Amino acid sequence: MAQATHTCVCGAVLRFKQDMEKQPGSVSPTWRCKDCGTQIPGTVAEKISHQHPS
Repeated sequence: MAQATHTCVCGAVLRFKQDMEKQPGSVSPTWRCKDCGTQIPGTVAEKISHQHPS
């Protein structure tokens, strides 16, 4: 399976769960860029949240 990545508006390349912050308080989690706080699209964030550096 190909590795999912997302380039944030601040220029950060999000590859792993550690690159994002999970926002509590909703039924489906909201993920934000750890560098700037911009919300990540749900589908992309869900894929990235399952990736861990090996």
